[in-house]
Amino acid sequence: MSEIVLMSDPKVAAMPVVECGERLVDVRRSGSLLVDTRQEDPLGAFAYLREGVSDRLLKAQAMLPQGFRLLFVEGYRPPSLQREYFEEYVSQLRTSRTDWSDEQVYSAASRYVSPPDIAPHSAGAAVDLTLADVSGSELDLGTRMNADPEESEGACFTHATNISEEARANRKVLGGVLSAAGLVNYPTEWWHWSFGDRYWALLTGEAAALYRPKEMELCG
Repeated sequence: MSEIVLMSDPKVAAMPVVECGERLVDVRRSGSLLVDTRQEDPLGAFAYLREGVSDRLLKAQAMLPQGFRLLFVEGYRPPSLQREYFEEYVSQLRTSRTDWSDEQVYSAASRYVSPPDIAPHSAGAAVDLTLADVSGSELDLGTRMNADPEESEGACFTHATNISEEARANRKVLGGVLSAAGLVNYPTEWWHWSFGDRYWALLTGEAAALYRPKEMELCG
């Protein structure tokens, strides 16, 4: 397995962004995607993505084998909420890992929650999703979504070996269609995929990211 590049890596933050100005769109409007409400917020921000990301999800779904559906869980996350998530996890790690330096805590936290200034979710560029069957029942992908590395003993890592054959096969199906549609995975979280953000630009060799974190200006 190749070395994992974390969100905290300076190479990610160093990627330039040429904001294309693409709008955020509500993925519920098309009626084509199954949308789970576990991360629903009062404004419905969770269901929004940049238009280019949303289009690619629909392409990915069209490539799925018969009997599979994408199950959308969370897209856009306002920067203030991202900061809250990150600081909460940093605090949790500081409490449980008292021997770690601030640098170690920051790096470990970014395995699970993106640092606020580069977070793909806050750019509308990332989606957390899984697979369901045709009846909408969630399939086994090895861990619950948003399981952290400590809780899951690393099974949340996309290429973890401590999961069942069925879960591994389902991850392969999910990854196959999303990769083919142009998205990239954050390899410490099998459910997290993005397009157009700094992490995507670094992994794909693009000169610049297309989207930067933005405040909520929802339309469409």
